[in-house]
Amino acid sequence: MTTGRLQRLLGPNFGKLCAFRKGLIAMTIILHHLENSRSQRIIWLLEELGLDYEIKRYERDPKTQKAPASLKAIHPLGKSPMIEDDGEVIIETAVIAEYLVEKAGGKLGAPADKKGARLYNQYLHFAEGSMMPPLYGLLVVGRLGPLGWPARKPVGQMVTDLLVWLESELAGRDYFAGSQLTAADIMMSFPLEACQVRAGLDERYPNLLAWLERIHARPQYRTALEKGGPYAYA
Repeated sequence: MTTGRLQRLLGPNFGKLCAFRKGLIAMTIILHHLENSRSQRIIWLLEELGLDYEIKRYERDPKTQKAPASLKAIHPLGKSPMIEDDGEVIIETAVIAEYLVEKAGGKLGAPADKKGARLYNQYLHFAEGSMMPPLYGLLVVGRLGPLGWPARKPVGQMVTDLLVWLESELAGRDYFAGSQLTAADIMMSFPLEACQVRAGLDERYPNLLAWLERIHARPQYRTALEKGGPYAYA
């Protein structure tokens, strides 16, 4: 049916229908997702929260592995993840996670007890603030070839120290903020998955491996993988 015919059929109600459809579209969160990246966590979070969303996928340059320039049309920095919601572009993974948790009424947010709330905030930001810098350092060192050899051992030791401590943290609980999954676990997923692939997270860390098994077994995690496209760390 053409738009003109529908307008004649509905009469004055046509404008209401258009406004309703526009409202529905505006309510949908748009996630700008770069394949094989930390933005995979946001798809998983959206699935866990049950929020309506749309994915706009971007592929890496096959030679440089960098994000495409088209992401800069959304935000000048051109980084993923980014979300669009209510006419606003939001960047930074932890900020996005906090925004979405609040939008979902606090689901997967901080536990009610003080210690759980502190651990939640700690690990929500620990993922990017403490885990990712040495992991990125290992990546850069590896690409430098012989020039990077002197730095490989000290940077690797930084990652090992983090893993040893995190292993002890999960000795008495199933998740990073307590007994239940929170957005802090979702934030921690990418750096620990990366550690398992390229930074020595192995059978020496049974608590961390058990945690990875728990999160990977969740249906929402599997659905997020299907929707997100290529992801080398699952």
